[in-house]
Amino acid sequence: MSAKMTGGRIADDDANVVISGPEPLADGFRPYQRFRFTQAADTAPRPADILRAGPSVAVLPVDLFRGEVVLLRQFRLAAHLANGKGYLVEIVAGHVETDENPIDAARRECVEETGVEPSALIELLSYFPTPGMCDEMMTLFLGVVDASRVPERAGLAAEHEETLLMRLSIDNALGALDGGSVHNGLLIVALQWLALNRGRLSDIVDAGSVLR
Repeated sequence: MSAKMTGGRIADDDANVVISGPEPLADGFRPYQRFRFTQAADTAPRPADILRAGPSVAVLPVDLFRGEVVLLRQFRLAAHLANGKGYLVEIVAGHVETDENPIDAARRECVEETGVEPSALIELLSYFPTPGMCDEMMTLFLGVVDASRVPERAGLAAEHEETLLMRLSIDNALGALDGGSVHNGLLIVALQWLALNRGRLSDIVDAGSVLR
């Protein structure tokens, strides 16, 4: 591939690569495995250690009638180890189980983490949060909710999960992007999407797939 691209569609591409493995390194909450791969310019295989997280979903819960966004706080040890501020502001997110499709997982996670079932879920985009070390593919949904039904606390007791919930105006939620006060990547991506599309949310919901 040329180092300079003057036009055409920008897109991910197939790779000419030979892969061997995996070798198990650890088997905790998610498997951690070592692969070895060779590309065209390589003289020997290169190792890569990958966390096998698999497909996940995230939901940005929005109340269109009230112009509000529902966010939550959860403790994240990795964030605490990184900067001492582990009590993160987040959106709904979770793993897609083996017997689920992404939209069912998004609905389940929304109920578990906010206590409210969305009246509509619209798939927005998919991306890799950390492709250098993890195979997690995240699918982001817009979730239409009634924010007046959101409790102060939610979470799944069986997973020792507790979420503190916040109802914010869309303006206040987007204001977090300017201050550098939030660092959760899923939240930042979702709020950036909202900033670009807030003027046509109703049209997006009307055109999207509705879950009832």
